[in-house]
Amino acid sequence: MTWNSKPYFQKRLRPLTAVLATVGVTANQVTCTTMVLSLVAGAIILALPEARWPLFLVPAVLAVRAVFNHIDGLLACEHGMKTDLGAILNEISDVVSDAALYLPLAAVPGAPAMLLVPMVALGLIAEVTGVVALRIGVERREDGPLGKKPRGLVFAATAIVLGLGVAPGPWLDGALMIALALLVLTIFRRARGALAQANARCLPA
Repeated sequence: MTWNSKPYFQKRLRPLTAVLATVGVTANQVTCTTMVLSLVAGAIILALPEARWPLFLVPAVLAVRAVFNHIDGLLACEHGMKTDLGAILNEISDVVSDAALYLPLAAVPGAPAMLLVPMVALGLIAEVTGVVALRIGVERREDGPLGKKPRGLVFAATAIVLGLGVAPGPWLDGALMIALALLVLTIFRRARGALAQANARCLPA
């Protein structure tokens, strides 16, 4: 049995969300703020690739993004702010934020850019594959094993270890190669799941 953290965090963030709604903060503003935070953090890492402290911005921003994602969802669903524009912004914000926050890690001296860049690219393809399921009339696919949250943990752990002064080496190459294989599997599972769901829908009763 797996623990679903979403209701737990929503319960604790609901009072704050109510205050934000009262003072006029919108779900779309929260969504855009998460994107801006990622862009700023990524720009700092890119500007100071040899410094260690900017690397800790990766896990910090990911934590803030997780909180903000719950808040914008609550604002949208419980405070009458659910819009088509919001749905578009959510998808765009996720892929832009991931690219902005993760790609600058490739500029860190010694980091394997040849593995980091493809991992970011495959992560974006995985998210697009999940959304494309809607195009064929089925639900958005969230299949793993390396969905958005596990992928974030991989990048956060990488940034923390590098930030602590551990030199890039075979350990990082090996971890990223495993992650790349898991991302390929994730894309395959999402595409296969969407097609299976679409085919099941078309079968006669």
